[in-house]
Amino acid sequence: QVRLVESGGGLVQAGDSLRLSCAASGLTFDNYRMGWFRQAPGKEQEFVSSIAWSSSSTYYADSVKGRFTISRDNAKNTVYLQMNTLEPEDTAVYLCAAGYGLGTAVSKKDYHYWGQGTQVTVSS
Repeated sequence: QVRLVESGGGLVQAGDSLRLSCAASGLTFDNYRMGWFRQAPGKEQEFVSSIAWSSSSTYYADSVKGRFTISRDNAKNTVYLQMNTLEPEDTAVYLCAAGYGLGTAVSKKDYHYWGQGTQVTVSS
């Protein structure tokens, strides 16, 4: 069965950095686009970033562009999200998602498997 397991969240101060990881198992990793979404308390889940199977294409939400970097290591079945210059508004549960297909995607409907999430809290 497919499993996505996120790690790397925590409590940091504004301006700090964190690196999230998502380890995938039970699927042919390089057949899948990978994405990160987040959900803050009382808010809808929102797209953060996506990466194509070959890393040839990436896409970011405007709110994180220039601060976050998505990457993947297909040999390790892992996708990463490097988050720099964190802001209190970045506080959320961050979820990893896998979608069958080659290119990037921003819609939840393009992702078929989801992790449980990792909490990121940024204090001011």
